[in-house]
Amino acid sequence: MDELLTVGRVARLTGVSVRTLHHYDEVGLLVPSARTTSGHRAYSAEDVERLREVLAYRRLGFGLREIADLVGDPATDAVAHLRRLRGLLVDRQDRAAAMVAAIDRELAARARGVTMAQEPLTVFGARLYDAIGSAYPATRRTEPRIAARVWAALGDARTVLNVGAGTGSYEPPDREVTAVEPSAVMRAQRPPGAAPCVAAAAESLPFEDQSFDAAMAFSTIHHWHDPIAGLREMRRVARRVVVFTHDASDTGWRHRFWLTRDYLPEVADLVADRPPVDQVARAIGAHMEPVLIPWDCADGFFEAHWRRPEAYLDERVRGAVSVWTRVGPQAQRRAVETLRDDLASGRWAERNREILALDAAELGLRLLVA
Repeated sequence: MDELLTVGRVARLTGVSVRTLHHYDEVGLLVPSARTTSGHRAYSAEDVERLREVLAYRRLGFGLREIADLVGDPATDAVAHLRRLRGLLVDRQDRAAAMVAAIDRELAARARGVTMAQEPLTVFGARLYDAIGSAYPATRRTEPRIAARVWAALGDARTVLNVGAGTGSYEPPDREVTAVEPSAVMRAQRPPGAAPCVAAAAESLPFEDQSFDAAMAFSTIHHWHDPIAGLREMRRVARRVVVFTHDASDTGWRHRFWLTRDYLPEVADLVADRPPVDQVARAIGAHMEPVLIPWDCADGFFEAHWRRPEAYLDERVRGAVSVWTRVGPQAQRRAVETLRDDLASGRWAERNREILALDAAELGLRLLVA
């Protein structure tokens, strides 16, 4: 039997206080494998390995609940954790280098008497998916009913390019997939055995013309710098294009979805500068199909919890959705507090009685197929 370590010895080996180890046990983050005959905690080598992973994620700024989801994933082994951590550290290193370069540029500009008013905003704010990507494993996963629509739209394609691939949700398991994802945080969270992933942007795909049978993009084009250019690139490299996106051109959707109507009107400003979905479709010669959201949708995207309002009170749910990050902390705090009050008083149920019996809702999600 492997040697078991006392809590004091583990504390000395790792530099973690005994009090912290007790707390990790109490919250279920690191439960020791055994107890001594006198009832004291005893840690195995596997426990210490898990503690090492916990501490690495803590040093990267993850919260305890996020860490519990990450290290508790049964599909992720020690090697996968190391690869994920390496990706996160490389990304942090890259961002630090970019910040240093930007500061040097501004210092040089100020020496010439020029103020670069916009530069700090660009540099010191991490890219959106680098900010929210760490929350993805807890709440974002493939919804099988929506995935079936996407995979059917791919037709007989055997080779598929997934652009803006993130952690790999919705990649068809029975086809040869190549992924493209610019965020190192997201790339680091792709599971073992996932499709090979290239670090690149949609607007400049590093592939020859017609390299793939199909190209797909799932809930990502609204984050691209130039969606039209990105879609045309997809059209260039593949004979078929399938895009899952949102129709924000119809003002009615803001009123159909109670969250934007009653709690987050700021969303209207976020989508104001997006190209209309019909313009996007025309750019690649696509037709549009509405996609209904099942009431028990497994993927935690923004509209997914339309019949489960209490989910939006969970910071993990909000943390994995770009909208909540983009509206800012003040709007988020106000929306959550108001929703919590309305759920407690029954006002939310009274206002939304007509949706409580629905199995699926039409909230502006669209599938573009070209």
